[in-house]
Amino acid sequence: MLTVASFFSSIPIWIYVLAGLLLIVALRDILQRKHTIQHNFPVVGHFRYLLETIGPELRQYIVANNREELPFNRRQRSWIYASSKKENNYQGFGTDQNMQEPGYVFVKPTMLPFKLDSTHHHHVKNGNDPHHYTIPSAKVIGEYHRRKRPYRPRSVVNVSAMSFGSLSSRAIESLNKGSFQFGNYHNTGEGGLSPYHRFGADVVFNMGTSYFGVRDDEGNFVMEKLVKMTENNPFVRMIELKLSQGAKPGKGGVLPASKITAEIAEIRHVPMGKDVVSPAYHSAFSNVSEMIDFIEEMAEKTGLPVGIKSAVGKTDMWEQLADLMVETGKGPDFITIDGGEGGTGAAPPSFADHVALPLVFAFSTIYKIFQKRNLTDKITFIASGKLGLPAQAVMAFAMGADIINVAREAMMSIGCIQAQICHTNRCPTGIATNNKWLEAGIDPALKSQRFNNYMKTLAKEIIEITHATGYEHPCQFGMNDVDISMGDHNSIISMANNYGYLKTIVPYPGFKALLECPHLGGRA
Repeated sequence: MLTVASFFSSIPIWIYVLAGLLLIVALRDILQRKHTIQHNFPVVGHFRYLLETIGPELRQYIVANNREELPFNRRQRSWIYASSKKENNYQGFGTDQNMQEPGYVFVKPTMLPFKLDSTHHHHVKNGNDPHHYTIPSAKVIGEYHRRKRPYRPRSVVNVSAMSFGSLSSRAIESLNKGSFQFGNYHNTGEGGLSPYHRFGADVVFNMGTSYFGVRDDEGNFVMEKLVKMTENNPFVRMIELKLSQGAKPGKGGVLPASKITAEIAEIRHVPMGKDVVSPAYHSAFSNVSEMIDFIEEMAEKTGLPVGIKSAVGKTDMWEQLADLMVETGKGPDFITIDGGEGGTGAAPPSFADHVALPLVFAFSTIYKIFQKRNLTDKITFIASGKLGLPAQAVMAFAMGADIINVAREAMMSIGCIQAQICHTNRCPTGIATNNKWLEAGIDPALKSQRFNNYMKTLAKEIIEITHATGYEHPCQFGMNDVDISMGDHNSIISMANNYGYLKTIVPYPGFKALLECPHLGGRA
């Protein structure tokens, strides 16, 4: 006969333990006053916070459709992942895009595409990949201002500014090794030149308001350190003076003390155990005229081309810069325009969402200022802001970009899943963190090859679209080669009419001449 005592004695001990724990949690929930949901719904209220925590993952993998997410939708991410793994990145049964939505890009093919010959297959170092498309820049950077070491990048697609410290050491190493394999340059970001930028790729040294790596103890710029750094590292081919970035223009960054390791402190020349706050402004100059003098001094003492990187808002200082360049014959060798949609840097939502113009408006605004003064053929224009997909890249070339930089797409090629927690140091893929356990999941040998694969595919599709449009090189694209959907009454408009200018077409010497250029970057 089953008694009450025997019934309770038959219950496993773990059930008592579980019940006790639930009772403790319930009492804790009722007595606390911090979370109303947990107080009003003891125990079960915790599920609300759990679902909120994993909500982005649920939407990313279950709820959202292929074209719904931002900043990169599932279709775009899938193309990057498949390209990096050399998997099938095609799609069947036609497009699933709404081709009538405002801003939709239409590239116009010609009736008879450009005919390929052997000069368009640039073989890589080992000579066993006849389909490695490296598209060299049509411009030699620094040639107009007669710098001592002018530079023609081997690739029109390159890695944008992402710092060591923002990205992990293994992520930087993977991108640098992959960049060397493909032939593109690797921008250091403002975090300084690290040991992980030294695996063979050409490097662009990015310098922000804190002058990391070339500063004194008070954070002031030290020219002698810059000169010594460039002399000791000949793979540094250009200097990029960062005025602002698309993620947070007009605002300096903060490197929390908790993220400063001994290695980062040494590379950046900052103290341990103290937050490092980068100002929004430069201390080496205070106006446009002084900035030009600063650029010229760096170029003279290092021999390297020097350019500026900036997001775009008000144009008065841009007008002043262009006027002074005409008047003095001096100024930046290249201008990098970062769209307001840029996103590798952590930023307040108000800045990320509302401060600075998106790339298409930013680039067209600045390009017209310099075109009006006949300067567009004398400097190199670099564009960044979600351009690591073929059609978007072609649009940028048609607008006047000579080179494009990619950042988040490069991160995705080595494993980024768009978790959007880059600012927490808890990146699950080990890319945007300095957590050694998470970082250990990255194999630079594998990830560098995946980045190389992605770049090969991106360059291949860019050049194939170029040939379909009747051209030999992306520099030949013009504003009338791309139309944009207006989103009303099924009407479209050319980029020339929409943005009010025609791009200055660069004299093109031919693909073979580009490859034989003595200033071509990269080391075989």
